[in-house]
Amino acid sequence: MFFRTPFGHGSIFPDPLELIMGNLTVKQIDNARPKDKPYKLTDGDGLQLRIATDGAKSWLVRYMLDGKERQYRLPELYGDGDGRLGLKEAREEATLIRSLARKGIDIQVKVDEERKAELERIAHAKSHEKTLQDLFDEWVKTVDRKDGGKELQRSFKRDVFPTIGDYQLGKVHPEHIEKILREVVKRGSLRTAVALFADIKQMFRWAARKRAWKTLFENPTDEIDLRKDKILPREYEGGERTRALSEDEICELARKLPDSGLMPKSQIAIWLMLSCCCRISEVIQARWEHVDFKKKEWVIPKEHSKNGKAHTIYLSDFSINQFNALKKQADSKVWCFPDTTGKTFVCAKSTTKQIRDRQMAGQGRKPMKNRTKNSDALLLTGGDWVPHDLRRTGATLMQSIKVVPAIIERVLNHVEPSKLIRTYQTYDYAEEKREAWNRLGNKLAELLS
Repeated sequence: MFFRTPFGHGSIFPDPLELIMGNLTVKQIDNARPKDKPYKLTDGDGLQLRIATDGAKSWLVRYMLDGKERQYRLPELYGDGDGRLGLKEAREEATLIRSLARKGIDIQVKVDEERKAELERIAHAKSHEKTLQDLFDEWVKTVDRKDGGKELQRSFKRDVFPTIGDYQLGKVHPEHIEKILREVVKRGSLRTAVALFADIKQMFRWAARKRAWKTLFENPTDEIDLRKDKILPREYEGGERTRALSEDEICELARKLPDSGLMPKSQIAIWLMLSCCCRISEVIQARWEHVDFKKKEWVIPKEHSKNGKAHTIYLSDFSINQFNALKKQADSKVWCFPDTTGKTFVCAKSTTKQIRDRQMAGQGRKPMKNRTKNSDALLLTGGDWVPHDLRRTGATLMQSIKVVPAIIERVLNHVEPSKLIRTYQTYDYAEEKREAWNRLGNKLAELLS
């Protein structure tokens, strides 16, 4: 091989890498001692031995590729035994590297590709050991929910992980998912079963879009139909609930509450949900700083509202009386409904569970262990009910006392669906909403008198 030097007038010389400068001997290498600076001994055919200042002896191979000189350090040091490379073996390596270079193959690129392939092989082997719990832990980090995925954590920990949490993904089958859902339905939590199935499907759909996960399983939710597989009872209608308490049921509820064994603060929460038309999560997260007793206003900050918009509730006399009663029981200067530690608000599921436990008899179920035995205390004539039905009941009562739907929508803090109206009609209807809440409060006071 020849090349032109940058000196003189384009004279042609042999490639110095091809010149045999004098072969080294084992004795020369063994006698080589370290110096103040690293130095090299040349063996020829591009092979060199580098002696470091600490005496370490490593092999270097110089080669030409695409007209450029390159250098590769062999991974093994000079010597005999495992992890070492003697003179003979080093020469063989140098010959191979330079042979590859003549074919256009760079040893450094080749080594990197092989290392990457090996890492991928190891990762692929380990990935087949991934469990459903591992998948959930990765997926839940990506879920954008207001509570940061806390409810998902509770739901899967309660119903999914005890059954298949430690199963390898490839071994999770439809019958496992069906068993979980049937158990949830068996305890009477039909809507919970529907929501849980939706979350499980969402998790597997997410995994199916990720290269690191999609080869590990066949989606076990694809073959499940809650209705066709008879997981849900035939009478379950699904979709939006339409349950609203009648006026007679509101009176019935008022009669039953005092003897229901329901915590006093939970009883107040019920009347606040009904008289303010708000959600249970908004009630239990209320702070005293957000309640203005003089102005009779309660502000639900945007971080607590479902649509992310702050909501001012103009409190009727009925509602302000509930807050006054709550204030007398206050054991926290921050939270209206503190938990037992007083450091945060009570769990959103707490009131719901208390109410559900007191209606079990109406669903033909026995009281659960460590729960109230008073399982029919809050059963109403129209059937079972949940806290969110109170919000719907309040809105329905407003409708019955001639509050116009447009104002009820604003009382409920619903977002106006028309972008054009939201943009050009910005009046806040404060007085109209105040009047609506007052009329609702008066109606409730009249019913309960």
